[in-house]
Amino acid sequence: MTETYNKPETIVLHAGFRSDEKTGAVAVPLYQTTSYQFNDTQHAENLFALKEMGNIYTRIMNPTTDVLEQRVTALEGGAASLALASGQAASMYSIMNLCRSGDNFVSSTDLYGGTWNLFANTLKDFGVEARFVNPTEPSSFRDATDDRTRCYYAETLPNPKLNVFPIKEVADIGREIGVPLIMDNTASPIICRPLDHGAAIVMYSTTKYLTGNGTSIGGLLVDGGNFDWEGHKERFPTLNEPDPSYHGAVWTEAVKPLGPIAYIIRARVVLLRDVGACMSPFNAFQAIQGMETLPLRMERHCENAEKITEYLSSHGKISNVIYPTLQKGEFRRRADTYLSGGYGSLLGFELKEGKDAGRKFIDSLKLLYHVANIGDARSLAIHPASTTHSQLSPEEQEQTGVTDGYVRLSIGIEHVDDIIADLDQALANS
Repeated sequence: MTETYNKPETIVLHAGFRSDEKTGAVAVPLYQTTSYQFNDTQHAENLFALKEMGNIYTRIMNPTTDVLEQRVTALEGGAASLALASGQAASMYSIMNLCRSGDNFVSSTDLYGGTWNLFANTLKDFGVEARFVNPTEPSSFRDATDDRTRCYYAETLPNPKLNVFPIKEVADIGREIGVPLIMDNTASPIICRPLDHGAAIVMYSTTKYLTGNGTSIGGLLVDGGNFDWEGHKERFPTLNEPDPSYHGAVWTEAVKPLGPIAYIIRARVVLLRDVGACMSPFNAFQAIQGMETLPLRMERHCENAEKITEYLSSHGKISNVIYPTLQKGEFRRRADTYLSGGYGSLLGFELKEGKDAGRKFIDSLKLLYHVANIGDARSLAIHPASTTHSQLSPEEQEQTGVTDGYVRLSIGIEHVDDIIADLDQALANS
């Protein structure tokens, strides 16, 4: 069937798969296998040499995972995708696909705590420098760039600050000097497509909204196919110089018959092959099930979050509520520009009494779950200063917007009255 549709509600149900050729099954089959029978030695040689595409080994590709990759590619308007074992693996691969020891990249300060630690400490051990800049000043990305800068990195809807990132402004700066923007869009699928605003690569933790049921860890990279890697050869040696790990292939040249997907092909056949952080077929299957209801869930997530924002904004024990609809000036313009059809389900608030009140609030919840996750169909709550951001220094916590009195909520799809009732009793006990 020729795919002529482009609406997300249809894409999540139909992209990449119509029915199983042998059985006629409409649901995507779960291919829980490690290996695949080659037709003959020539077939095997062609696959390993990338003369034709096909299944070699599930560490590199899998038919179930392939459908997930195709659906997210279509949803984002990209060229190709790569599913990985976790969002953290996707963050690391997104950088290491371009960086070698001695290189650097420029990152927004507004990041999930685990990503900050990965960039500031773990990648540093690999000889790759993360240069953190304030995203309120897009020009700071240019100021931090030199000849060894390989990419920019940011979150669309940063967790926990929730100040919408200036995607086009930074992407335009990068394209002018030959630096691609990588966007973590985990918190805002459906409501934002970063590639439409100039980003080159989109990253997801599929664990969150894409899967939506809190059962399966996963990550994913989407190659926009819209960046001229070959036009900036000196900046991207991993894509433009012979790769000794793959028969001396020059990726920008080798993949031309397949399309503008040099970035994602190298990530698959070098990083994924060698490091092996592959998504399990079962988790891909679970993500596919979750994606079928993603547009409907995002609509309810956003609707509930806006109503709860109104409730919290008038509560006497709360000094500040953080949500895109409450942003002022430039931040509000960004929210209206980059978030379409809703403002997400993440919101934060500051308790007047500080840390102890935050802990009492968390411990008093009965409906909301106290978990280290977002994007679940269930409503979730956490105190980042003592959990996800606890490994950061006080200065780093301040940079990422975390204080002792800050509580983050991920609003689910329950009836909003029940969510508010639980928040009300927990606030009364805090």
